[in-house]
Amino acid sequence: MKAVVWHGIGDIRLEDAPDPKIEDTHDAIVRVTSSAICGTDLHFVRGTMPGLREGLILGHEGVGVVEEVGGGVRNLRPGDRVVIPSTVACGVCSYCRAGYHAQCDNANPGGRRAGTVFFGGPEAAGGLDGLQAEYARVPYAHVGPVPLPDTVTDAQAILLSDIYPTAWFGAKLAEIRTGDTVAILGAGPVGQAAIACARLQGAGRIIVVDGIHDRLELARDQHAEVVDFNAEDPVEAILEMTGGIGVDRVIDAVGVDAERPARGPAAEALADKAEEFDRERDEIAPEQHPDGDTWVPGNAPSLASRWAVQMVAKAGTIGIIGVYPPQVEQYPFGEAFMKNLTLKMGNCHHRHYIPQLVSMVAGGTLDPTPLITRWEGMRDVMEAYRTFDRREEGWTKVVLGESDDRGSGGTSTGAATTAGSRR
Repeated sequence: MKAVVWHGIGDIRLEDAPDPKIEDTHDAIVRVTSSAICGTDLHFVRGTMPGLREGLILGHEGVGVVEEVGGGVRNLRPGDRVVIPSTVACGVCSYCRAGYHAQCDNANPGGRRAGTVFFGGPEAAGGLDGLQAEYARVPYAHVGPVPLPDTVTDAQAILLSDIYPTAWFGAKLAEIRTGDTVAILGAGPVGQAAIACARLQGAGRIIVVDGIHDRLELARDQHAEVVDFNAEDPVEAILEMTGGIGVDRVIDAVGVDAERPARGPAAEALADKAEEFDRERDEIAPEQHPDGDTWVPGNAPSLASRWAVQMVAKAGTIGIIGVYPPQVEQYPFGEAFMKNLTLKMGNCHHRHYIPQLVSMVAGGTLDPTPLITRWEGMRDVMEAYRTFDRREEGWTKVVLGESDDRGSGGTSTGAATTAGSRR
């Protein structure tokens, strides 16, 4: 089969890989009809998340059709259409039963304290082959894959594999209550999804911070207020917008690959931090193999966390869903402590949230498809990776696949998922 294979930092290839086979009674083989490229995949190529084995198939977002099941899978049969949660969980342990699927006791070969397992990730995260392939082996298939009704298209479902559950989880972590003013740092795919999720959970005002024009326009299409950190200082702007108080909640949807402002007052204010940020980047990504302006690690790893602490009101809450791998050791704890902030963070418990989100899409409460700005065939995946990595205009969320089940929004632009669109 064809698959996207990791060979090293700065080196991924579309090539032939062995077809997966049933290895355990609870496995299923799924024919992948749609996958997607996630910012987490870029960490592996940029070098900001180490520990992958050479030959690993990348990707942790997938929709497909069940081809084969092991004897222990009693709830699925060949021909069933499913969305695959990005994280893997056994469904038996106390963590899974409590809804903390990302901290399953049994899924990680490293043992109970080893933490989250997800498809297409490092050895420490299970080392499972991923979903950017024609076929995939899905462990614990009696628990993981969520069946899809005919009314939910591939275009809708692929966004429910990772980014919408993660965004929903981020809004939950931030403890959003009715009427809250919420800042979302990062207008990439998860940040865009977080606008819809924050609104559905009761946010009164939503302010999105980014430095890329077309992503800010996508946020504005959802009727979020936008702040361009290359044009103004985001902390000062948000304090002015909130009467000097700050926002009630922050969702950090950026993580370790944060970029410092290229120009404007925020760039001037951070000029004396350049060496500190460079040192952080080199400590987090000691091995880097950029190819021109591609596969370049973020040049301000702690910047989103600093801004989050500075822009939130006293006694506010920060929900962190942007990825910070284990080697990250910088966080502004002192300032957070003095403001009595609540910090919540971690990997999403995808299986806990996906059934609810599928029902919301099937019932018309949520339509995620306008977030898809590119739909590429597998033959174009390498160029899609490079263009997405460079954050080029129009490449906010890239879906991979040859499926015709895209739905009406599958190739549209914009992100008006809950609030209408411009006419």
